[in-house]
Amino acid sequence: MPEHHPLRGIFLMLLAILCFASLDASVKYLAPRIPVPILVWMRYLVHFLLMLAALGPSMGRGLLRTGKAGSLIKRSVTMLLTTIFGMMAVRAMPLAEATAMIFMSPLLVALLAGPLLKEKIGKTRWLATTVGFVGVLLIARPGGSIALTGLLWGLATALAYAVYQIQTRHLVMTENTWVLLFYTALIGTAVTTLALPLYWVPLHPHGVDLLLLCCLGVFGGGGHFLLTRAFRFAPASTLSPLLYAQLLWATLLGGFIFQHWPDGTSLLGMVLIVGSSLAMALVERRGAKVAT
Repeated sequence: MPEHHPLRGIFLMLLAILCFASLDASVKYLAPRIPVPILVWMRYLVHFLLMLAALGPSMGRGLLRTGKAGSLIKRSVTMLLTTIFGMMAVRAMPLAEATAMIFMSPLLVALLAGPLLKEKIGKTRWLATTVGFVGVLLIARPGGSIALTGLLWGLATALAYAVYQIQTRHLVMTENTWVLLFYTALIGTAVTTLALPLYWVPLHPHGVDLLLLCCLGVFGGGGHFLLTRAFRFAPASTLSPLLYAQLLWATLLGGFIFQHWPDGTSLLGMVLIVGSSLAMALVERRGAKVAT
């Protein structure tokens, strides 16, 4: 049963966002020395083991109980692609700009919801999407510090994440939240483990590298757990706007750890992307309230 404790929900949401930003920062730190596929594998493996340890004793086979296994597997594969593309983007781009690119996903969801969910695409969606893409162009401007490969990985991440969100819309009303999370961890671990011989290279991490490598799954799995708990204590209308605080965390971590501070033009592009996404969400939420 949901409980009404907004401050607790907000606190948990901010911790979840910090976990996600820490995951990206850890990938950024490790990627020059450890191949991205191995980082993806470790992120899912630790997440899977944590879920087994935390939920296995109480839920057992209930973690696999669903009447829509095919849909859950497709959703999990989409999340795996999002993770791979996202880590490639973080490796190739500064943290703040990479995070801003991912926030294009709500705008892409708005457009894809038309053909996939048969929702009407109004002027608000088109305007917000146009403004968001102007923000992308400012970040990727000629003479800027963003490599074309990083930009393409960022756009691929946003597109994959948009498809993932649409798939989640179909499943969240009928499936248990923990089952959704477990399938994501299970499929991600299974696919990356089966493919391990294709990308494995001998590694000898130690010190900070070894710690961060183990923490990838803690940050990823812990972030999703905290996110789920947050929505137990506060409504989505209160918590969803806080997701954009991840951009602040990414900017601070990127600046202090990697000395990557966005310049004025990139900051303007980031503001346009986040602002257009947030404005569209607020306008559509108000419209939904009026319709209700």
